Amino acid sequence: MEQARDAYHRGDAVAEAAALDAAIREDRSNIAALLSMAELKRRGRDDRAAGSFYRLAIAVATQAAGVPSALHPGLQRAEQFLAETERAFADHLAGQLRSAGITAGSATPRVAEALRMLTGEQPLYLQQPNMFYFPGLTQRPFFERDMFDWVAGVEAATGAIRAEVKALIDGASDRFGPYVTAGADRPPPNNPLLDKPDWGAAWLWKDGVVVDGMRALCPTALAALELAPQPVIPGRAPIALFSRLTPGTHIQPHHGMLNTRLICHLPLIVPDGCALRVGAETRAWTEGEMLIFDDSFEHEAWNRGPSDRTILLFEIWRPDIDADEREQLTRIFSAIDDYAEA
Repeated sequence: MEQARDAYHRGDAVAEAAALDAAIREDRSNIAALLSMAELKRRGRDDRAAGSFYRLAIAVATQAAGVPSALHPGLQRAEQFLAETERAFADHLAGQLRSAGITAGSATPRVAEALRMLTGEQPLYLQQPNMFYFPGLTQRPFFERDMFDWVAGVEAATGAIRAEVKALIDGASDRFGPYVTAGADRPPPNNPLLDKPDWGAAWLWKDGVVVDGMRALCPTALAALELAPQPVIPGRAPIALFSRLTPGTHIQPHHGMLNTRLICHLPLIVPDGCALRVGAETRAWTEGEMLIFDDSFEHEAWNRGPSDRTILLFEIWRPDIDADEREQLTRIFSAIDDYAEA
């Protein structure tokens, strides 16, 4: 770094670049050298190169145990430069596209989304299951209702299922308990809703069996579920429950365990102010209209309304996994569970 400083004071940009390059090659975590190289590139009007060195400096600083206070102004300058260049790039791109007749309104949905990610307006969301990843599946957060011929039959039972869940709520024995709980002999999950009734569950199917008493209490709901292609894995699936969010409850962003399934929501009781975000898209629940999504994408949900939101929640096989793969996956998951029990 001393050679780089000497070259800078002499105005010898070539020698300064060589000294900084040597320092960075020796230690890619040298924040001071990365910032100095970025400044050198800026002076040479090479903003793209400057941005690359600034980004690396910020990434190193983010992961470092401690950053000397003398480097803080340089890092702040880096953040400001990156924000300004991203805005300039977005403005340039928008102007070029307008001249070619492409606007936010005229672009196809996929092109529009690609542009939002290109300009940094939208993050890139991908499947990130936290237990098991199955390759080659469509990266698609939401699946539309009309893709599934069984949906209409389940939706047709909405009124009767709603009556069943209201009877559960008003009944002598409350079937709802906290959805987030700690397993026996396991550390409790780091979840602010742990053991809280704010996110409540009344289980219909749990761990692959119908919960005691629910056949008599919710026959319509259980009959409707038989229409859906639910996974059948002993000790694991099907699962189905009435999920209730009290007013003010926010399920924080998280990822599901698998990308081999889709999660289905049949909205039963939905006040205004309730919504679900999956990836970059947010949708509100509409009573009687199924929402189907891949929970291996980052997702969150909230109830900002005046009363409880209640849905029927269950899982189905993804349609792009064929029958042979479903059978093999069932054996894999069963083997995983057998090992855990052993």
